[in-house]
Amino acid sequence: MRRTRRSPPERDDGRRLDGVLTARDSGRREGRGGVTAPPLWREQIGQLASRRLWRQKVGTNTQSRTAHQQLAGRGLAVRLSLAMVPGLRATVEAAHLADELAFSAARLEQLHAAPPGLYAEVAALRDQPEEAAWLALLIAYLSPLETDEPFAEIERVRTTWASGELPDLDGVELGPRPAHDPSRGTRTLEAYRHWAERAGSQAAGISGDAGWTPQRRFERAFERLAMRGFDRGPRYELLVVLGSVGVFDLRPWSLHLSDAMDPTTIAAKRVFGIGDAMNLQRRASDLANAAGVPMEALDLGLLNWSRPEGERITAGVRDVDDADRRTALRRLLRAEPHEDADDEDADDGDADDGAGEA
Repeated sequence: MRRTRRSPPERDDGRRLDGVLTARDSGRREGRGGVTAPPLWREQIGQLASRRLWRQKVGTNTQSRTAHQQLAGRGLAVRLSLAMVPGLRATVEAAHLADELAFSAARLEQLHAAPPGLYAEVAALRDQPEEAAWLALLIAYLSPLETDEPFAEIERVRTTWASGELPDLDGVELGPRPAHDPSRGTRTLEAYRHWAERAGSQAAGISGDAGWTPQRRFERAFERLAMRGFDRGPRYELLVVLGSVGVFDLRPWSLHLSDAMDPTTIAAKRVFGIGDAMNLQRRASDLANAAGVPMEALDLGLLNWSRPEGERITAGVRDVDDADRRTALRRLLRAEPHEDADDEDADDGDADDGAGEA
């Protein structure tokens, strides 16, 4: 069957959508008669041209090509590790971040395996989730002290959930990451009790539906606990503790960096070099996956990175074994020479010799 040729206006009417520029229109708009390639295509075309020039320079010599491939692979690893944390400007900053991520991850492991102090009591109350959740709330709300007795003040003012009493917080000494504001008194704790009553219980409000995944349960509980006086940091810490010690099946998939004034959010913007919440979360996920640490480890890790040296927040877990992970993370973030760095000069010499022979 012979096809009839349509005129250009007819073709345009059949293919064109109102308000949509075609590639030809884009070229005309830019003052060119041809089709313009998108920026990503232009970048890929440039990479292909670079590869062709590289092949012409290196030639077909096997030894030379292998040496150049090894150097290129190492360079790619460096670029990838630095691309995860573009906000870091010095090796000392990368080393500090590696150390804090290692500590935070080791702290979570200890909370799971052998929780110290009042965390151990929270874990022992798994069969009484109301008491366990209330004690965990007081720990996160008041924050453990950075002393030899981090839970002393919390132990002094604590109450039980069953008693219905609120703690007397007049003159209480707070840790470095509290939610309590003395000017508000106990109003935040009163709001928490009202929230639990509306939900039916603390357990019902936190655990939600039995069919939820641990990630969804964490996300919904974090949203439900949003109340005045209970800021992002202590709220996130409460759910992390309850999940780590096994009271509820909770596991975050994000850092919830939506509070612009939260110290962890500010630190994340500095480390990842961007302020958009979606890109912040994407880069945080990339770092957590590459570092092999839980997402929740970045919460305290980023916060401690933003603090001066020697002012680490341990949150009641001081003695952890993080030496091996600290070394591995320093290598990942290029804060220490790679184990093969001593061989690079020799590889450079071999590569140059091979290129000359080609």
